Amino acid sequence: QKSQRHKNEMASSSSFLLLAALLALVSWQATASDPSPLQDFCVADMNSPVRVNGFVCKNPMEVNADDFFKAANLDKPRVPNKVGSNVTLINVMQIAGLNTLGISIARIDYAPLGQNPPHTHPRATEILTVLEGTLYVGFVTSNQPAPNRNKFLSKVLNKGDVFVFPVGLIHFQFNPNPHQPAVAIAALSSQNPGAITIANAVFGSDPAISDDVLAKAFQVEKNTIDYLQAQFWENNHY
Repeated sequence: QKSQRHKNEMASSSSFLLLAALLALVSWQATASDPSPLQDFCVADMNSPVRVNGFVCKNPMEVNADDFFKAANLDKPRVPNKVGSNVTLINVMQIAGLNTLGISIARIDYAPLGQNPPHTHPRATEILTVLEGTLYVGFVTSNQPAPNRNKFLSKVLNKGDVFVFPVGLIHFQFNPNPHQPAVAIAALSSQNPGAITIANAVFGSDPAISDDVLAKAFQVEKNTIDYLQAQFWENNHY
């Protein structure tokens, strides 16, 4: 009887631990992206002195249609910059009604041979649709166990094609056509997805990261790092 009781207690303990693990997993998933709204909308009150994760809700009695609207002219081409691209992002800073809704949109213009250089969105998955031209796109997986460690996945996209970049992973888009521009629309799963352009962050930080640190990290001479840090790392997000 004691042996059976011990087995039952062990089984009960194992079931409890399994349940706790599942609850922890569900709880983590629930907080892994923008919080879900608890009402129809929560238009951002940009003038509130209160600081929260996101924005305080505007008084619903003062909300009007313009809080959900922007004459963004996303049908008009933009002038690409030094790297050959221009990202026009519409997020909660442009449309206050996006607050708590967990979505934003961007138009991306690419010059011939232009690129949206390797970058990451720390708070959003991105789904990209090519409207005009051709794009070579790809992303790199995280430092997970082999054989998927830093695996590079890429694809050539044509007009009408769609590609997904998982949240937080380094990705890029490149227009391989030397004669024709390209255009894409991207939807992102956050009201404020953020963007970290790898070269800008590593070599253009303010203040600069020590060249001793970067030379060791990239296994190159310090004068190579000094040269890269001396470049003008232009932002292509507007």
